[in-house]
Amino acid sequence: MLAIMTDYVCPQCRTQAPDTALTWCCPRCRGPWDLAHVAAPVPLASLPSRVNSLWRYAEALPLATGTAVAAGAAGVARVAGAPPVSLGEGRTPLVALTDMVSAKLDFLMPTLSFKDRGAVMLAELARRLEPRSVIADSSGNAGTAVAAYCARAGLDCAVYVPEATSPKKLEQIRAHGARTVVVPGDREATARAARAAADEPGVFYASHVYNPHFLHGTKTYVYEIWEELGGRLPDTLVLPVGNGTLLLGAALAVEELYGHGLVDRRPALVAVQAEAVSPLAAAFHAGADGLSAPTAARPTLAEGIAIPNPPRAAQILRAVRASGGTFLTVPEDRIRAAQLDLARRGLYVEPTAVACWAAVREAPARPGTTVLPLCGAGAKTGLAGPADPSEPSAA
Repeated sequence: MLAIMTDYVCPQCRTQAPDTALTWCCPRCRGPWDLAHVAAPVPLASLPSRVNSLWRYAEALPLATGTAVAAGAAGVARVAGAPPVSLGEGRTPLVALTDMVSAKLDFLMPTLSFKDRGAVMLAELARRLEPRSVIADSSGNAGTAVAAYCARAGLDCAVYVPEATSPKKLEQIRAHGARTVVVPGDREATARAARAAADEPGVFYASHVYNPHFLHGTKTYVYEIWEELGGRLPDTLVLPVGNGTLLLGAALAVEELYGHGLVDRRPALVAVQAEAVSPLAAAFHAGADGLSAPTAARPTLAEGIAIPNPPRAAQILRAVRASGGTFLTVPEDRIRAAQLDLARRGLYVEPTAVACWAAVREAPARPGTTVLPLCGAGAKTGLAGPADPSEPSAA
């Protein structure tokens, strides 16, 4: 039995709305939605014959009604078709960094970042809803992914970006045919401008933070690891956290796989933030259930996770604690050093994407195996320079 479109539910006040509406947040408390979705178990034995994209995990995805599962010649289930919005996203390789630590190369996605996992879900949902326009807000990677998948789906798209967005990312967004709205100020100012525009009639807000379909796309990161490891998960998943979309997606997948008896234990979730912008790490180590007040954003090379007030803060903290994991933070010099270290291993990724390796290579080793993501390509930003213009570059 495949998943179907279902209701949004607010995790704070339990308000509900159909996900066929263009309601981008809870109308009562203005918080992000969760999805009242129950995933069916994914049969591991059937996966080799399935479509080569994240839609291969049809039973687990809330928009997979367009994906037919039929019996193959040997009675093995296979995916016979896929929804029309796809660029072959997913199936990124695992490579060893040490004997116990492996990296999943999500910078090899079609738009060169892991955000494709969620963007394909948002574009497929928007295609079905037929809005007048799609808008997104982003510091670069999410906007690029939404622009690309909207182009694939034939949807009008505008992306709100901060004024400091990398010129290379702006070029990529515009190349996909999306309009860019450059907002004076930081990432938070950009989000406020996009949310105001999202309240206009006929607009679909392709928010990688507020729309839970994005999380159900990012959870395929863990389904792929599970498939690659032959039905197992590593002891630890190390994940970068700004708005927490990859970590929350990973937590969803772990609970689904464990709940269906497809794994016999849950890995620890270790969250990584830049030391310069680490409100969740501070709250976690203080034993808080959420953020007491917004924190000021400081310059950091890891711009993609420099989120001072993530809307899903309480959910992120709960997920890490429930897994037996922790938070780690990394200073700027270690981010620069980790980027160069990976480049000299043949892996050229952007500064945000190296945060997890920067944390793991310096932290005491955790028992067992570890997997971390390399989330964005170095071609998007180049080598890390100093966060403080007065500081000499290590590169």
